[in-house]
Amino acid sequence: MLLKSCSRAIFIYTICASAAVYNWDVTWVLRNPDGLLTRPVIGINGQWPPPAIHANVGEQITVVLTNQLGNETTGMHFHGFFQEGTNSMDGPTGITQCPIGPGETFTYITTVNQYGTYWYHSHNRGQYPDGFRGPIIIHDPQSPHANQYDEELVLTLSDWYHQQIPDLLGNFLSPTLNTDGAEPIPDSAIINDNATTSFSVTPGKTYMVRIINVSNFAAFLVKFDQHEMTIVEVDGTYTKAQPTDLIYMSSAQRMSVLITAKPNANQNFAFVGAMDPNMFDSDPSTLNLNATGYLVYDDKKPLPSTEPTFASYTDGFFDDFDLVPYDETKLFGPVTKQITLNVSSGTYFNQNRFAINNISYVEPKVPTLYTVMSVGEAATNPAVYGEYSSPQIVNFNDVVEVVINNSDDGGHPVHMHGHNFQMIERSPTSAGVYGGTSTGAPATPIRRDVIKVNGGGYLVYRFVADNPDKSTLSPQIDIN
Repeated sequence: MLLKSCSRAIFIYTICASAAVYNWDVTWVLRNPDGLLTRPVIGINGQWPPPAIHANVGEQITVVLTNQLGNETTGMHFHGFFQEGTNSMDGPTGITQCPIGPGETFTYITTVNQYGTYWYHSHNRGQYPDGFRGPIIIHDPQSPHANQYDEELVLTLSDWYHQQIPDLLGNFLSPTLNTDGAEPIPDSAIINDNATTSFSVTPGKTYMVRIINVSNFAAFLVKFDQHEMTIVEVDGTYTKAQPTDLIYMSSAQRMSVLITAKPNANQNFAFVGAMDPNMFDSDPSTLNLNATGYLVYDDKKPLPSTEPTFASYTDGFFDDFDLVPYDETKLFGPVTKQITLNVSSGTYFNQNRFAINNISYVEPKVPTLYTVMSVGEAATNPAVYGEYSSPQIVNFNDVVEVVINNSDDGGHPVHMHGHNFQMIERSPTSAGVYGGTSTGAPATPIRRDVIKVNGGGYLVYRFVADNPDKSTLSPQIDIN
């Protein structure tokens, strides 16, 4: 039952026995993850890094979230969850819920009928780079790769800023302080929320490493010295085994890779997550792009003094477009609805902003989901969602093809809530706008929920609009 108003809504649920129940207070703590500066970060129950969430396929997750920040609102998004029938639990403030005010509590309840690697984060006014983010691992006893490894490891990668997000956003948005509209450059790269991390490994064992890019902005290249990776999952989709030495991960993407340890413990090895400097308008000489970790075979032996290197930040890594889903789902079609989203950057409302179809988003006073649930048949009228959004209305079971033309000269990750999608076509940088017809769509396209669109280029993806209970009639799309 929903009791609604413009400022607050109360959701009343019967809480059944849960496989995973988390009682979390969102709090400020002081930390120094890169070893360069101690500053306030957002932790859980006075701890940081925040804890991981673990569950099995089909189990229920309950998070009782209380905002103890005192000076900021908050909210929590389960990144990559379809939220089948529970869209009110998705977490973006202004879209599916009101912000959680200081001292207030919101209970998130969701049953996960998915598998794989996900993460949670604040979805409230750019807040999560201040520390409110962590892994979600959904274990699947029926995984086709379950018998191919001995242990699991979780590896998070992130850019890190010494300024807090309210100050960063204020400077970025100001056309006076930021005359060229450039995104802020991070101060460092961190790995498992630290300057470095180590994994103890046993000779001969195979490990599944769940890699999550939880960064605000930076894409990462990942390489393990003298250890081949085999990609077996991306964004909650199992893949055909794909060996590679180097992977590229945009913000919010996840990859699970298999790594087999050497047959002996003669030495230890380094691995590196390196921020892509092509994302930045400049590359300060003081910025260390790399976060380095270690595979420790023998803790009595020294750590390596060098780290893996690669020749280029623009090529040499495996292109995720070429992955094949394990289930070999065929290309969705025929297309019954095409949506074109033209992404641009410029000055809107006297601020540096991005826009979709020349509309720069402004959070509504009434969350979009509440509008959907309140206006009856008018829910299919785009006008009810306000003039500062770009709603797209689709029909149940439409095969939707989305075209994104990126006129900005920087590449950007695109994330879709409530569905994953098939990657149909992605142009190289500076290719211009989409010509109208896909020419190279794979027969069995990989499915993801985050994809990078190159600067000055376009991408095309498809999904089936088969999740009306959780989506808000129009897909929620983040352009980061």
